[in-house]
Amino acid sequence: MQSFEVRGGKKLSGEITPQGAKNEALQIISAVLLSPEKITISNIPDIVDVNLLIELLGEMKVKISRQSRDSCIFQADDVDVEYLHSEAYHKKSGKLRGSVMLAGPMLARFGKAYIPKPGGDKIGRRRLDTHIIGFEKLGAKFSYDTDDGFFHLESKALKATDILLDEPSVTGTANILMAASMAVGTTTIYNAACEPYIQQLCNMLNRMGAKITGIGSNMLSITGVDSLGGTEHRMLPDMIEVGSFIGLAAMTQSDITIKNAGIEHLGIIPEKFQQLGIQLNFKGDDIHIPAQEFYEVQKYLDGGVLTVYDHPWPGFTPDLLSIMLVTATQAKGSVLIHQKMFESRLFFVDKLIDMGAQIILCDPHRAVVIGLEREQQLRGITMSSPDIRAGVALLIAALSAQGKSTIQNIEQIDRGYQHIDDRLRLLGADIKRV
Repeated sequence: MQSFEVRGGKKLSGEITPQGAKNEALQIISAVLLSPEKITISNIPDIVDVNLLIELLGEMKVKISRQSRDSCIFQADDVDVEYLHSEAYHKKSGKLRGSVMLAGPMLARFGKAYIPKPGGDKIGRRRLDTHIIGFEKLGAKFSYDTDDGFFHLESKALKATDILLDEPSVTGTANILMAASMAVGTTTIYNAACEPYIQQLCNMLNRMGAKITGIGSNMLSITGVDSLGGTEHRMLPDMIEVGSFIGLAAMTQSDITIKNAGIEHLGIIPEKFQQLGIQLNFKGDDIHIPAQEFYEVQKYLDGGVLTVYDHPWPGFTPDLLSIMLVTATQAKGSVLIHQKMFESRLFFVDKLIDMGAQIILCDPHRAVVIGLEREQQLRGITMSSPDIRAGVALLIAALSAQGKSTIQNIEQIDRGYQHIDDRLRLLGADIKRV
């Protein structure tokens, strides 16, 4: 088990470029199974989860040619469908929540799919119901095998239907969308997720020959086609990294420029950080965060305490609430963080309290942060990373803290952030992997 050793309290400076979007990558790379033709994908993040998915595709006999570190050509013209039922697939896919994304394309093109019980991080239940109910409505037969722990799905021919999702799940929408792209007739998905990741997937599928309308809205209409062709696709910058770097700059009083931030796809994210009093300057597609000694939390017009909560797009993404929470610890003022979607994402605040932060954990979903206004610096401690986003929040806390911090279980951070220690060292951070 590797750890990060961090000596905090240093001001950072320089430029940093966000990686390709992790959440987009898992969908886009799974979509290569829909076509026997060549598909070129660029701006692929070099992270554990994505590399594991590419490995899985390679073992399914998808031809993969790496053009560069962040670019790959995929060709799924001779897929080994039976591999999905092997022990090797079972072991590998169980470590990766993203492997569920293979089900939609496999069902659409080959009429069968196997979904392992999801692996990944410990942030509460992530239901598969949305995916499976969607596939059933398209005509797939579903069963669960207690011996191998797999959900089995089969269909001779998927048939279009109207689907009302019980929640606007991003992965659920993407999976059903991919399955419906080759179903007979026109499928309508109501209450669909409309994140930029989904818009990117829709645009990519349309370039491959799919017929999808309503892109960017919560109602998608998909007219099934017989086959899909090849295309080229470039992934968006990772909005979660952009938010993480904004929080890092504020906490460490650093002057940082985020290059090629994909500002038009960030939605409400910059505005939320501005509500914490963080100054942002936009120059073309770059975001400059000047060094700020203090930042003050905005109040509502009636003087009420600011509440930051997660909400499906175009609301605030739950992946950045951990970052918001840690950034608020050194602000002037108080803020209520309300994590609605996952029941155990706030448990990492215990570590921040040990570092000297003033946080009241009200329940598994809500925490009140009382900003220290830099009157006292956080102190370095030894801690463990429970999930990807909490891991980076703790890393930001450690970089701003006085003294030495050790962060264990950094495999969780590596799942979502590529070479994060190398990139932070270029900004002047004192961080080493041990």
